[in-house]
Amino acid sequence: MPDPIDPLIALCHAPRSAWADQVRPVFTEALRARYPLRDWGIEDRKTRPIQLRVNPNLDEKNAPYAGVIGPDQETSKGYGGMSFVVFPADQDGQPAMFGLVVGTNGLAPDEAILGRPGHARRVRAIARWLNGTAPPGAWAWAKHDPVRIDLPLPNEASSRMDPWRNARDKYGSVCYALVRPPNDTPTRRDWVRQAFLALLDLAMEERRLLPKKGGGGLDEAEVLRGAWQAQLFPDATDTQVVETLRSRRYVIVEGPPGTGKTEQARRILDQGYGGRGTLVQFHPAVTYERFVGGLAPRTLGQSVTFEPRRGALLDAIHAARDGKPHLLVIDEINRADLAKVLGEAIYLLEPGVKGRSLDLGWTFPDLGHEVSMPENLHILGTMNSADRSIAILDVAIRRRFAFLKLWPQREVVRRHAGPRMLDAFDRLVEIFVQYASDEALGLLPGHAYFLASDADASARLSTGLRALLEEYLAQGYTAGFADELRAYLDTLDAPLSGDRSAPDEPAE
Repeated sequence: MPDPIDPLIALCHAPRSAWADQVRPVFTEALRARYPLRDWGIEDRKTRPIQLRVNPNLDEKNAPYAGVIGPDQETSKGYGGMSFVVFPADQDGQPAMFGLVVGTNGLAPDEAILGRPGHARRVRAIARWLNGTAPPGAWAWAKHDPVRIDLPLPNEASSRMDPWRNARDKYGSVCYALVRPPNDTPTRRDWVRQAFLALLDLAMEERRLLPKKGGGGLDEAEVLRGAWQAQLFPDATDTQVVETLRSRRYVIVEGPPGTGKTEQARRILDQGYGGRGTLVQFHPAVTYERFVGGLAPRTLGQSVTFEPRRGALLDAIHAARDGKPHLLVIDEINRADLAKVLGEAIYLLEPGVKGRSLDLGWTFPDLGHEVSMPENLHILGTMNSADRSIAILDVAIRRRFAFLKLWPQREVVRRHAGPRMLDAFDRLVEIFVQYASDEALGLLPGHAYFLASDADASARLSTGLRALLEEYLAQGYTAGFADELRAYLDTLDAPLSGDRSAPDEPAE
């Protein structure tokens, strides 16, 4: 059976002269095949789920388009709200561009969609995913905030849109996601199809129109969704951390509580460095003398003297003199005042510079008074992104460390927990993705809160996750979506959530 999506993707490379005649029937058939639109086509705004708007005017200075827009818009002239739009190039020989656009009449009636953090976050994730897999000549772009229709296209995007100059000049400020297919679209059709359907599926989902189960649409949509969702929560694997340590020497892994940052650091110390190193934990009482070194009291009989004593850093430098790779792990590195704890030793933490040495002012046992950082000594810090009691790391520290993020991982929950815990994890992630600000997203509880069998789920959720979320609510950390979290807490003991997909339509 022919795939009705293929002609729609082929349309991206159709000659401009043929585009206007083909776009409406091809688009209509593809939409009806993929989504539950059995009664679509009725012009009554109360019953139609979407509207296909086509401007077929191919005059030289016009900007023709085909757009999937909201159901309650007029059938001509301007429209408002969120739309998925295809723009043919101004001349033959260039592919059509497509993306997400705010109608020129403004945000209404889709202010709630366009202003939700999760909508913009998902669009940016799709763009990152597409750029990571793009063939030569293709690119994707997403605006950080779709509601800022007062802002022009950034030059990085505008400069790439000369073949679509008319559309750019007329609609550039209201575009918030754009994909430029490669010129050889017929040979890169898989990438174009993925890009087209990822954005179209997202726009339709926002209108509560999910792909149908029949015909493979749901399966394809879930594969695409999984691919770009990985951009929301990239996994800093042990291998990636070790490779970054070898190239940058100083690394900080940051992430929400319960993501296994400390366990990962211990694994890397044991497996990646053969146990050669040590782990220290920072807290507000850690001092320069304790971490780097300084004078410490020593009792001799009834008298007390002071002598230089190495701290954790100088101990690590001494141990690394054997020439083998060593690792110093600093757990909760941001809980101490790093500027004071490191002092002048920060001068040594310059991964790209060799031969730096520091006069310590005291002669330390087995080290002397001058010290440098051995190239085989690496430092790995862990940082809890949800800890609001600590100060932000200053620029001097951030410049010297490479930062990797460790996010909650669904696969860990799927492998080690029951269906109920996986359902609880999925629902909470959805709330944070959809409603949390960029800052609050770092509060998302990690997978460790969900690692229990269904038999132990109630106890685990009540003593761990519920207490954490209630603390967030009490402290006002999640004020922007407090009601969503409260509703989630109220339904923690509810049955599993239902299927997200749309049902098959009855035969016509």
